[in-house]
Amino acid sequence: MNLKQIIETNKENVKNIIKKISGEQNEDLEQEVYLKVWKNADKYQEKGSIKGWVGTIAKNVTKDYLKSAVNKHETLTSDDDTAVFDSVNDKKDTPELRLVNTDRQKRITNAINNLKPKFKEVIVYCEVYGYTYEECATKLKCPVGTIKSRLFNAKKQLAVELEDLL
Repeated sequence: MNLKQIIETNKENVKNIIKKISGEQNEDLEQEVYLKVWKNADKYQEKGSIKGWVGTIAKNVTKDYLKSAVNKHETLTSDDDTAVFDSVNDKKDTPELRLVNTDRQKRITNAINNLKPKFKEVIVYCEVYGYTYEECATKLKCPVGTIKSRLFNAKKQLAVELEDLL
């Protein structure tokens, strides 16, 4: 199968993956996916479907894009968290929506800041920065199971505190 056939066969799937993860259509990301497919075509092994392989590349490219889109800092301070939340813009921006979203962002940021430090760092790394459990475990020097447990408990605490927003 040549690159043109791969693109035609997987075009809609790639668009859907990018839209689902990033929340927007992004032709630049599509191009990057196909560029990676082309560069890594010799590494493809027919252990699974080519659709799955291309889909995995699309997921990884999109996640990498989202990670790089956020101004990451190694230290987790309240100012950094606020900056991260403030940097997320809504495309359907109206004055009313901005007011609601500003209040909502402040409440979410405050709720995260009120978490125990070990819960806060896991929420920020996994949910804000998009790190995988393994990446987070490596960064925090603890087992993956501990990351999963802390994330579960942090989300449970946030759900209680932000129940009226859900």
